[in-house]
Amino acid sequence: MNDSDEGAGRPAPDGPAAPSRRKDARRNKAALLDAAAAAFVVSGVDAPVRDIAARAGVGVGTIYRHFPTRADLIVAVYRHQVDACAEAGPALLADSASPHTALGRWIDQFVDFLATKHGLAAALHSDDAGFDTLHAYFIDRLVPVCAQLLEAAAVAGEIRPDIDAYELMRGVGNLCIGADSDPRYDPRRLVGLLVAGLRRP
Repeated sequence: MNDSDEGAGRPAPDGPAAPSRRKDARRNKAALLDAAAAAFVVSGVDAPVRDIAARAGVGVGTIYRHFPTRADLIVAVYRHQVDACAEAGPALLADSASPHTALGRWIDQFVDFLATKHGLAAALHSDDAGFDTLHAYFIDRLVPVCAQLLEAAAVAGEIRPDIDAYELMRGVGNLCIGADSDPRYDPRRLVGLLVAGLRRP
């Protein structure tokens, strides 16, 4: 194949098909991150790359092309899950019967995120510099969403108005500690009682 043939029949990088290609690439990367997250639930953050590739239906090389190191993959999965949780808040508020219902459903998703990141907490406390900003990202993305849900429920008269979003999230997080190592403990039940207790008498 000569140089004149190599680009024949294909649109220029910024041609009409470029936005579609970028959208496909984002969708493929999201699917890969979902597969990695699912593998982490089963095997922790040390899940074999070949298992993640098999879940995603791609070759191992594709994962390394996107994420050259395991730390890169862990960071990307964490940020992807935080983003999904953040984006769920406004969607639940729009789709739920009441703001309190939306808050409860969002807290359930938050608990799922906390309870299924096997090994991630230990990784985040390692010496890898790539993890340094993740806690701040978590706070910056999720606290405002929780605050929005709390405010909507308070304005609707469903809950008391003096509940702090960070304080609530910290309490929920504390209820999730150790859940992955004790099959007899389901934090969702206690968190559900906590959310129910936010209601006005």
